[in-house]
Amino acid sequence: MTTYYFALASQNFLLSEEPLEEVFRERINYYQSNNKEIDFWLIPNPKFLNKPAMIKFKNLVPNEAIAIISTNSIFINWLKLRIGYVCIGQFEDSLKLSKESLNIINRT
Repeated sequence: MTTYYFALASQNFLLSEEPLEEVFRERINYYQSNNKEIDFWLIPNPKFLNKPAMIKFKNLVPNEAIAIISTNSIFINWLKLRIGYVCIGQFEDSLKLSKESLNIINRT
């Protein structure tokens, strides 16, 4: 099982009101310059919110939620400090998230 950490908010807030693109660009540049593999993903309408243990989060962001998921708890805590109005939490899952499993293509 892998522990995934997440920051959760409404899609409108994260995609329209916050400089999320800038945050991700800076983070990706940092990872690339340090030869680290990307360990975070932006997931609209995350299915993990349907788990019974996640009901409190689903109630906080009931419609059109979006999650930033990572295996790095420090990054998620940093996002909470950087962005502010997000819920943070964690869950365990046997799913292995990767560029391949999410069909992510690097654009050059």
